[in-house]
Amino acid sequence: MHIRFEVPADPSYPGRVADVLSSVGLRRYGYVGAVLAGVGVLGLIASLGSSWIEQLMPLWVSMTLGGLLAMLYSPFVRLRARRRSGRYAVDGAYDITEDNIMMRSGSESGGIAWEGVTRVTDTPDFWVVFVGGMPATVIPRRLMSAEDAETLRAFMIDRGLLQPR
Repeated sequence: MHIRFEVPADPSYPGRVADVLSSVGLRRYGYVGAVLAGVGVLGLIASLGSSWIEQLMPLWVSMTLGGLLAMLYSPFVRLRARRRSGRYAVDGAYDITEDNIMMRSGSESGGIAWEGVTRVTDTPDFWVVFVGGMPATVIPRRLMSAEDAETLRAFMIDRGLLQPR
């Protein structure tokens, strides 16, 4: 297998990559925030009918506000990353073989050996490549030919990195 494709200097591309990578890492903040806000609201409702729980009103309000802020943290960081990364638009390329994923962006280049990849997740535009528990890079599926995308999908499924559809 040898897949090579170019990445054009599209100003929106780095923002989409930043959005995908940050959403993977920040998803837990939304979940924790929802739980905190839910418990806080339940506490506020319970405190309306009971005098001893009413003393905990500052705790319930703090939990509710903290939960709402935690839920808003992820969209805020993603928006900021999307805005800041727009100026990083440069030509690049991917060169993917059975041994590694080589990436070039402008004058910088780097690679990831398939041996170090622990899993790959599927998003609408990208495959997110994880090394350990961290998202390391993305592979833009839409910039590849359909044949190359299917070849790479089959390769990742055979290695147990990607779940079949």
